[in-house]
Amino acid sequence: MTASSFDNTFSAMAGLASLAKEGKGKIAVILPDTTSSTRYVEFDAPYLKEAAAKAGLPASDMIVQNAGGSDQTFTTDAQSDITNGASVLLIDPEDSGTGVAVEKYAAAHGVAVIDYDRLDLGGPADPYVSFNNIRVGQLIGQGFVACTAAWGVKHPNVIMMRGAPTDNNATLFYDGYYNDVLAPYFKSGKYTLVAQTAGTWTPSDAQTEFEQAFTAHPNANSAVIPNDENGAPIITYLKSHGVKPMTFPTTGQDATLTGLQNIISGYQCGTVYKPIYKEAQAAVALALYLRAGKTAPSGLLNGTTKDPMNGKEVPSVLLTPEWVTGKNMQATVIADKFVPASQLCAGSYATDCKKYGIS
Repeated sequence: MTASSFDNTFSAMAGLASLAKEGKGKIAVILPDTTSSTRYVEFDAPYLKEAAAKAGLPASDMIVQNAGGSDQTFTTDAQSDITNGASVLLIDPEDSGTGVAVEKYAAAHGVAVIDYDRLDLGGPADPYVSFNNIRVGQLIGQGFVACTAAWGVKHPNVIMMRGAPTDNNATLFYDGYYNDVLAPYFKSGKYTLVAQTAGTWTPSDAQTEFEQAFTAHPNANSAVIPNDENGAPIITYLKSHGVKPMTFPTTGQDATLTGLQNIISGYQCGTVYKPIYKEAQAAVALALYLRAGKTAPSGLLNGTTKDPMNGKEVPSVLLTPEWVTGKNMQATVIADKFVPASQLCAGSYATDCKKYGIS
């Protein structure tokens, strides 16, 4: 079993059937919210359940919950899960403080923990399953550079946005797109950084941040946005102000339906596609090893991630993201059945799909 074993058939999970029989206790998953991204409801929850089922884990031994954006609910769910027989927690809290508190509580009760998608900073270096988040940021930055050239924006005046400062992923994304890719463009004068926002994962707050920056800097003609959900209301705002397609580059992440439609209609350059079915399978596979009291193979734990708060090297499963535009949408998200073409191409988007050969 390696980090590259997983595809959208979930067939690799059958190879863990004996491990599922050997282990004891329940696997409990707590997802963060339903607003920062549609992924948690549409993809993570069903994929995690499917991965466990394909491995032969009884449905009664797999708990998948969503804290609805509440730290208190997150903590209460974790404590209840442990009381009800969980031997492994797979957690994705909105902030590291909550995650570390849950990890300490779990350790005191002999329960293993996996950090799912986000690393809980300052924690005890529990295993971590995610995509290479620096690479996610680099793809956003590189996609932005390519898009500004393709759309003929001769001198980008950029509003630089970021995710919530409490989320380590947001920091890694920013490091990737700003420090690794875009900083030299600003330093050379090819681009102008007109504004930077404080950061949030709440779409309505992202819109407010953008509107304030755009009002203060009406010469802005592009924006680096770290995910599709934050970008959606901003693009609606730009449309309401008469912005035409392929004139105001924006970016995104998560390959949401709205984000993909914004791409093919010319209002978003691209999105970082993270095949969540791979992440879900990797997380369940790792959980099954911990549940059985066994060491996961090095091919599965294929890297480490440095915790900037305590310097610990965290054993990690790091998966590979991909930049998606209209040109490769058919071969990626549509081929993977991540988003049905029938939904993507509904209504006015049918013409856009035809332009890119999406069906």
